[in-house]
Amino acid sequence: MQVDLDFISSVIPQAQILGNSWLSDADYVIDSRLVQPGEIFVALTGAKFDGHDFLKQALDNGAAGFILNESQRKIIYEKYAKLLESKSILFVPDTRLALIELARAWRKRFDISVVGVTGSVGKTTTKEIIRNILKIAQINALVSSGNQNTMIGASLNILKLRSRHKVAVFEMGISELGNMKQLTELIHPTLAIITQIAHAHMQGLGGLATISKEKREIFSLFGNHDIGIINGDQKELSEISYRHPVVSFGKKRTNQIQARRVVIDKNFIHFTLKIYKNSYPVVLPTCNQTRVMNALAAIAVGYMLEIPDTLLVKAIELPIVVKGRFEILQSPLGAEFINDAYNANPDSVKASIISFDGYKTEKNKIVVLGDMLELGDDVIFWHRQIGRYLSKIHDLYKVVLIGNYVQHMKKSLPYGIKYELFDTVEQAYDCIKGLAHDKNNILLFKASNSMRFSYLFEKIFELESNNDERYTRS
Repeated sequence: MQVDLDFISSVIPQAQILGNSWLSDADYVIDSRLVQPGEIFVALTGAKFDGHDFLKQALDNGAAGFILNESQRKIIYEKYAKLLESKSILFVPDTRLALIELARAWRKRFDISVVGVTGSVGKTTTKEIIRNILKIAQINALVSSGNQNTMIGASLNILKLRSRHKVAVFEMGISELGNMKQLTELIHPTLAIITQIAHAHMQGLGGLATISKEKREIFSLFGNHDIGIINGDQKELSEISYRHPVVSFGKKRTNQIQARRVVIDKNFIHFTLKIYKNSYPVVLPTCNQTRVMNALAAIAVGYMLEIPDTLLVKAIELPIVVKGRFEILQSPLGAEFINDAYNANPDSVKASIISFDGYKTEKNKIVVLGDMLELGDDVIFWHRQIGRYLSKIHDLYKVVLIGNYVQHMKKSLPYGIKYELFDTVEQAYDCIKGLAHDKNNILLFKASNSMRFSYLFEKIFELESNNDERYTRS
């Protein structure tokens, strides 16, 4: 079973294939900078960039095959005819549609357990814990890379499926109504998780009830043998009638998978794990309390895959580092950083604040907050709420605010707290650099990804760095 010429012709009859063979075992890539020798570069056309403009870079990086728009053929051969002589090339009417349709048809060839992971927060971390579970259980599995959770990202990962894989795990993210149905029809999960419903992407999705309904579309193709896994602590999910089997996780006693007596001690989380009637002591190597719910969701998947409880416990206790998710770093300038700035919504910011409060240290606790985006008409309300919520950090030393909406926090910050306000990360850099020079400081970073807090990390961690490791983990 291969993605060969016969398969491609059956999926895209109008495709024009140049060459007598296709790279049937190669990976597909859409970023010319990330192409590795022997891979297939798919030139997508978007609102801001056209992948066809980066063919030379893909060629220089060793691309062996290409999927290109038929409309670009003449221009491409005028520029690169000689360089393309030994390459496998597929010309199609629409590269984006071709990639998705190839993935859709390829997915249908696999009769295996396919896990879909969605939720407003916790998708990537939950997926990575599932990866650990499958590895410990020695199950040959395909687990999607990074946070590739869109139609394009899912398609790239589906095309990595091979006959050796017994389980596949895909992250599924949405930002607009209708997205989940499209993803579900592409991935067709047989086991699916909703980690949590939160105030995220409200501009495109609406309120919690609408978000919950959209997320539940992940179950829309389920039959009697498919299993949904839900956060049973949330009424938006638990008070719904489902037409298929459902397993719930959470801290409430009504859940099948439970965390009981959760305690943080010396920056480790201790709790009693209940898997139906069986109980086990668990220690997680983190003070990030959101990790408990992520672990419970992953446990539910492992249990449904009939992995022994002892292996499940062993797997969730493994350290896990996901970039930008409460990632503890030692900066080269002396201060300690906690990078939780992959993204932000009111619920994830509150969780980050609680975890930071629980982090035991003698250092000065400083919170660096940026705008939370895509919150619709309630954006000012939520920023003021977060300002008040900062009082949960009992030993808070200082606050740095970066952006436009965070300005509305000024009047709701804890009384007497020191703060600084900047419009952009570039303007805030000198301030952050100064704070980073003090080894007695620890800084928590939280903001929506579009606020570009990555700029601060790149600048700080490149300073005084004498090796290739940009990030040095503590």
